[in-house]
Amino acid sequence: MTDSALNSNRPERFDDEFDRLLQTISKLSENGDSETAWPAAAWEAIRQAGVLGWNVPLEFGGADLNPVEMTFGYIRLAEACLTTTFVLTQFNAACQRINWSQDQELKTRVFKELAAGEKFATVGISHLTTSRQHLSKPSVTAERVPAGWKLDGFVPWVTGAVHADYIVTGGVCEEGSQILALVQTDQEGVAPQPPIEMLSMTGSQTGAVKLNQVIVPDQCLIAGPVENVMKRPDGQGGARSLTTSALALGVAGRAIAKLGEEAAKRPDLLEIYQPFNTECEGICAEMFATLKAGTLNGGFSENIRGQSNSLVLRASQALLAAVKGAGFVKGHPAERAIREAMFFLVWSCPQPVVHANMKEFACVLD
Repeated sequence: MTDSALNSNRPERFDDEFDRLLQTISKLSENGDSETAWPAAAWEAIRQAGVLGWNVPLEFGGADLNPVEMTFGYIRLAEACLTTTFVLTQFNAACQRINWSQDQELKTRVFKELAAGEKFATVGISHLTTSRQHLSKPSVTAERVPAGWKLDGFVPWVTGAVHADYIVTGGVCEEGSQILALVQTDQEGVAPQPPIEMLSMTGSQTGAVKLNQVIVPDQCLIAGPVENVMKRPDGQGGARSLTTSALALGVAGRAIAKLGEEAAKRPDLLEIYQPFNTECEGICAEMFATLKAGTLNGGFSENIRGQSNSLVLRASQALLAAVKGAGFVKGHPAERAIREAMFFLVWSCPQPVVHANMKEFACVLD
């Protein structure tokens, strides 16, 4: 992707230091084990650059980026390294929910640790929104006890679980309401399971966490008990945001840039590269226009997500076709891009978007 669409929306705070950070992370992602090993070096780089304060309120020592700034940052970081950026989204998701708490003392203490990179927080909330909602028994139960709340069960998807100091998670009460809480991983009964080997981004070390009758004190209760605790009245809750679309555009942009490199050597590819580049810029422009207009309904655009998904899937496959057999070798940018593109079919992907993608696969026209 050429930089015109992004540069026209580049916030002032993203200076040359941010560009150097992107170069560092991109170089680290080229290492052979970057997809399977925890991105410790990249995480240290973004810590030094102050990125860990992006979603921490100013009053607690953070940068408190607005949606335009956050979206720009996510696109560029995902273009450099999807694994590191995905871990960051889960860290930021934890920060967002911690800020829902009414306990100022808790937020002051925890945010100071997180913004400084002294501790790592992540989320385990899919079982409260999409994952395992079909089960008759809740994945995690919540029970009021004298010391606070008792959580018991299995949290299915927790990125960086084995590295986390804090996990924002929750459970379902007997009458069906839900709670959201901050769980410290050094508490008795918190048992992170071995990370899952995934199609891509195994380095995010995503895995399950077993909660064996974990007692969460009242001051660590973030929200609830209420129905659908992840749905906030201000529209900031739930999984439906532009974050996933931004990361998809970043991966698509990387694939399109590689396609552009091939087109520079083979002019016959220009008729393939140019439409992809134009499409990517168009989606970027729509995304930023929507953010600036403040018209994002509930923090989510089904149309933008569908377009982003479609683009990253097609662009990565076009790159493979362009580079031929070389791209079919493990570790090639085309091979990696294709596997990373698959992630957007399963990560916080609402059913209408999944259905639209499948209709495109089946060549079903509206």
